[in-house]
Amino acid sequence: MAEKRIGIIMNGVTGRMGTNQHLVRSILAIRDAGGVALADGTRLMPDPLLIGRNADKLERLAKAHGVARWSTDLDQALGKRGDTVFFDAASTQLRPKLLHKAIAAGKHVYCEKPVATSLAQAMELVRAANKAGVKHGVVQDKLWLPGLLKLAMLRDTGFFGRILSVRGEFGYWVFEGDWQPAQRPSWNYRTEDGGGIILDMLCHWRYVLDNLFGDVKAVSCLGATHIPTRWDENGKKYKATSDDAAYATFELAGDVIAHFNSSWCVRVRRDDLLTLQVDGTHGSAVAGLRGCRTQSRVNTPKPVWNPDIPQPIDFYAGWQEVPDNAYYDNAFKVQWELFLKHVAGEGEFRWGLLEGAKGVQLAELGLKSWKERKWLDVPALKV
Repeated sequence: MAEKRIGIIMNGVTGRMGTNQHLVRSILAIRDAGGVALADGTRLMPDPLLIGRNADKLERLAKAHGVARWSTDLDQALGKRGDTVFFDAASTQLRPKLLHKAIAAGKHVYCEKPVATSLAQAMELVRAANKAGVKHGVVQDKLWLPGLLKLAMLRDTGFFGRILSVRGEFGYWVFEGDWQPAQRPSWNYRTEDGGGIILDMLCHWRYVLDNLFGDVKAVSCLGATHIPTRWDENGKKYKATSDDAAYATFELAGDVIAHFNSSWCVRVRRDDLLTLQVDGTHGSAVAGLRGCRTQSRVNTPKPVWNPDIPQPIDFYAGWQEVPDNAYYDNAFKVQWELFLKHVAGEGEFRWGLLEGAKGVQLAELGLKSWKERKWLDVPALKV
């Protein structure tokens, strides 16, 4: 069986997401499985080159996972003709500049979201990549989560009938950092460093809504900074300047209404860190990251409002679990495999920089809606 090497410059993989989801559970998992199988029987084998600013961290990471190549010199790495893909999972603020450099060097680019902190920057990247003729992709991992794949299956089989509404609850309590270390980096809570939950999460909700329930046509968003003071990784007190919660409503194509609460200041009492409830004329479903439960029209109870007696209906009992009738691989790994196949000339890849720009567009409009306290239309993007 023939094997074909594909060199991948991986920037920003010393962070939690970069290490766990992109390096270990995606690229190294693909390598350990013998590469990505192409249609002609060739195995496409990723060969990562780890890039970052901290040599000690890079060396430790490389040794821990059997990665032969690492460097602190990005310019030198971009000059290597044998490494054809550039990946970035570092700071959002630095991403546009890094992607432009990689595109100018003729590299195919794949990156985390948000792709930029403004729509103007995001569209410049789209135009630069298209002009250079390089292939490009943006991480949209939630589309391959088992719970959301089950929702897509229910939609495609007509289970919901006409979809009426979508309600999303996302988030958890992120500790302030004084008496217990925070589980998210401090820059997430500083606007000047590219932080803010609206910029972060509305990029996710854009591709989830567009792909599962209908194109987003309008948005109304209210942000909040509920925790004004936090402590950073060194125990230093700082002022939180970005939003740590967002309450957003969306109008979708087909007259579907969606509402998402996103918060780093909420204590979880629900099935998962993310839950989506979809209500339709024929049935409803509630999905988490992996599980999904349904209630059809014929199984729907008939409540009667009476606060003077204990509630006689167990509302949790009337739902059925959607079985795991398929194998669900790591969501990041699945998208990585699709992108690598695309780079190798096999298969289309529709989650490119323009899709990333749509996420930034919605986040930008969400921030504007909050500032102006009004609904805003979401126009189609033109390259």
